[in-house]
Amino acid sequence: MRTARTLLSPAGDVLTHWCVKPGEVYGAGSSGALDCCRRARGSVSGQRALRSAPHVAEGEWSGRKCCSTGLNVGKALLTVFVRTPGPRGRHSETRTFKTTAGSLRVMRDWLIASGVTITAMESTSTYWKAPFYCLEEVMEVWLLNAAHMKAVPGRKTDVKDAEWIAQLLEHGLLSPSFVAPPEIRHLRMLTRYRVQLMGDRTRDVTRLEQMLEDASIKLSAVASSLSTVSARAMLGAMVAGQRDPAVLAEMAKGKMRGKIPDLREALDGQFTDAHARLVAQMLTRLDRVEQALAELDELIAEACRPWAHQLELLQTIPGVGPKVAQVIVAETSGDMSRFPTAAHLASWAGLAPGVHESAGRRTPVGVRHGNKWLTAMLVEAAGSVGRSKDNYLSAQHARLMARRGLSGLRWRSPTRSWSRPTTGSAGTSPTAISVRIGCADATTRRTPAGW
Repeated sequence: MRTARTLLSPAGDVLTHWCVKPGEVYGAGSSGALDCCRRARGSVSGQRALRSAPHVAEGEWSGRKCCSTGLNVGKALLTVFVRTPGPRGRHSETRTFKTTAGSLRVMRDWLIASGVTITAMESTSTYWKAPFYCLEEVMEVWLLNAAHMKAVPGRKTDVKDAEWIAQLLEHGLLSPSFVAPPEIRHLRMLTRYRVQLMGDRTRDVTRLEQMLEDASIKLSAVASSLSTVSARAMLGAMVAGQRDPAVLAEMAKGKMRGKIPDLREALDGQFTDAHARLVAQMLTRLDRVEQALAELDELIAEACRPWAHQLELLQTIPGVGPKVAQVIVAETSGDMSRFPTAAHLASWAGLAPGVHESAGRRTPVGVRHGNKWLTAMLVEAAGSVGRSKDNYLSAQHARLMARRGLSGLRWRSPTRSWSRPTTGSAGTSPTAISVRIGCADATTRRTPAGW
C-alpha cells in the first residue's frame, strides 16, 4: 500500500509524492525494477521546493514525530546530521566522527541518548558496513541507493549530504536497500572469496601456459588443461630435470594415452633451467590455491547446512550445480518472500531489460548494474544449459542465442530460482513439459499450476 506525501512549496504549489511505508514490499515497473520512490531524485525545482518546504500536510508520516538521522560515510570520517522534534520546531545538530570502532560506539551512544529511532546512510563502497553493523542492533538502519537521492547540484558538502538524507528520510521519500542477516553475510564472504580464489587459479594457469610458450612447449595444445593429472606429472618431471619428450609422453594417463604421438611433438622444445625454476614456483602457487579451495569448499558446505532444502530445490533447475546453488542462497538469503515476483528478483540481479521511452518512441537500453556475483554464476549456469540437451532451457538457448545471446537465459535463471524455494517443491520436470516441435519453434512450454 502506498500513501501520499503532500508538501507545500514556498510559492504555494502542492507537491504530491507517492511513497511506500517502511517495511513494506516494493512494487515493480514494466521492466521489473523496484518502485523505490524515485521522485526523490526528480527535477531540480522539485528538490529545491522539498528543501524549503515548511511543513508536511495531511498524511503526515510517523517518522516526522521522532528523530531522524542522516549519515554521510567516508573512509576515515563520517558526518551525522540529527533532526529532533521540539515545542518550537525541529532542532538540528551535526557532528563528525572517525570511523574507528571506538568512535562509532561513541556515536551510537549519542544517537541513543538523543532518542534517534531510525537512521539512513548512503551505500559508499564498503565503508558503510562498520557504522551499519554498529547501529543495526539498537535502532532501525536504512541503507540507501545513491541514485535515488541525488541532491541539488552545486551544493555538495558532507554536512549538506547528511542533512539531505535526513530530510528525505523525514518526509518518507526513501526506501531501504536489502542487507542480508549476519549468517548470510558470513556465507556470502566465503562464496565470494572462493570466486576470487578461482580467478587466481585461472590467472596462474594462464601465466604457466605463457611461460611454456616461451620455451616452445605446446602441452596446452594437446592437453585439455595444464591442471590435469597427466599434465601436472609431466611438468613435475620437467622441473626435476627430465627433458626427453618420449619419456615425458609416456606419463600420460587415461584418455591422454591416445595422444602420445602428439605429446612427443608438443614436449620437444627449449625448456631450460631458468624456465624450470619459474615453473616450479608457479606449480607451488597452484598447489596452495587448490588446497585453499578444498578447505573453503568444506567451510561453505558446513555453513550451508541450514539451507539444505533450498539447495536441493535449486539444483533441480537445469544448469544449476552445487556451487551455483550456494551462490544463489548466499546472495539472495534463500528467502524469496523478499521479492514479490520473479521479475523483481531478475531486476535486483541486474538481468531485467531496461525501458527508455520518450515522446512515444522507445530507445534500446542495456540492463542496469546489479549483483555482479550472482550475475556471474547465472551466466555460468546459462552456458552450461546451452551445452545440455532435452530440457526446456536448452531448447530456448537454441532459439534465442542467435538473437539475444546469453541474456535471455540469464533472465530465466533467476525466475526459476525464485519459483523453486517459494513453492517449496521441485514441481514438474522441465523435460516433461517441453515438447520439441522443430528448429523454428524450438519448444512449446506448458506450465502447470504451482511450478
